[in-house]
Amino acid sequence: MTTGRGGHRRGRRERPERPFIDPRDLWSESLAGVLARPVRSALTTLGTVLGIGTLVITVGVASTAANQIVGRFDALTATSVSVVVPAPEPGSTDPALVGWSGVDAVERLAGVESAAALSDSQDTANVQVRANDVVAPGELSGQTLAVVAAGPSLPAAVRGTMAAGRFYDAGDIARHERVAVLGDQAARLLGVDDVREAPAVFFEGQSFTVIGVLGGFRREQRLSASVILPPTTAADRIGLEDVTRVLVNTSLGAAQQVARQAPVALSPGHQDALTVVAPPDLSKARKGVQGDVNGLFLVLGLVSLIVGAIGIANVTLVTVMERVGEIGLRRALGASRRQVAGQFLAESTTIGLLGGVVGAALGVVVVVGVAGVKHWTPVLDLRLALGAPVAGALVGLLAGLYPSLRAAGMEPVDALRAPS
Repeated sequence: MTTGRGGHRRGRRERPERPFIDPRDLWSESLAGVLARPVRSALTTLGTVLGIGTLVITVGVASTAANQIVGRFDALTATSVSVVVPAPEPGSTDPALVGWSGVDAVERLAGVESAAALSDSQDTANVQVRANDVVAPGELSGQTLAVVAAGPSLPAAVRGTMAAGRFYDAGDIARHERVAVLGDQAARLLGVDDVREAPAVFFEGQSFTVIGVLGGFRREQRLSASVILPPTTAADRIGLEDVTRVLVNTSLGAAQQVARQAPVALSPGHQDALTVVAPPDLSKARKGVQGDVNGLFLVLGLVSLIVGAIGIANVTLVTVMERVGEIGLRRALGASRRQVAGQFLAESTTIGLLGGVVGAALGVVVVVGVAGVKHWTPVLDLRLALGAPVAGALVGLLAGLYPSLRAAGMEPVDALRAPS
């Protein structure tokens, strides 16, 4: 510092101190600005409520529905394993890869609930079957049905139930009994609805006594239109000898392990020749279903959120234009541009925050309500529910950015002259 003529001290010009606004005062003023026009603020907040609420609802309902879809997949498809046995080469004298007794080894595997061997061929896929051996002139000679051979545990393997009569047992198989079980659709086509009088079916010039009707197929529904014979009878009468498939039902979560072990149990040393059809990994299926459904509905939530942001920006801009006189007065009293912008940003952020809180709460209630009505288990992402208010505040902050900059750019003199 130096001393000039006249004894006056000459030093560096000091900048005037700008008034400091306490954050609590800024919050109270912004809240007062929001509550000054309660109806308008409520309508503006409604846009954010709808956006955040739609986002929470769509993601929550999509996750719940995806979990339900995968749950049904778990209960049915995810427990079904099939082992396909290749047909022997024509003229081959090698023993069959899988024998009818091989199913016993599969049933002893951990996680297996039921299993049954099945034999079919192209030659027996379309057989003319009649319910009587007398063909009247001009009448149909019978129905075209498939004829298959299966082990005695077939009803459990296809998750079916006996609609009438009984299924053949080990004694019928050992005695080579000429008996048959009809699928429920085959029984309707042939007009067989009562097996107590031992009706017979005729095909390939032979008769077979119907002892039961199998229905309620939850697996292998095509067997509902088939005639099912004991393995020994099928081998003696129509040449169905070799096992072509093995149907396995597993406990939930054991399908992958059983799929690896079943070929070894059925045909040790030749397991590579068998083809296993197993359900895909459930974790991948769950992620795939949930991702597809979430991606579809997430767009709706984002669109609603954008509409809410536009509403906040529009109302905040209108508020700025209505409060030009107030802005000019604040600037004339020493408020900086940053402080003016901060006030309007705080107001828009407050509106967004309130909309996010209400929207998140509304979304959670709707998701739980929908799940309750459908008897589903609600699946809610806690991060989404807790992050929704933050997202609403961020939307309000971004929506109020342009109006606040416009308010901060006003000159005090021009603002005071403008009509309020």
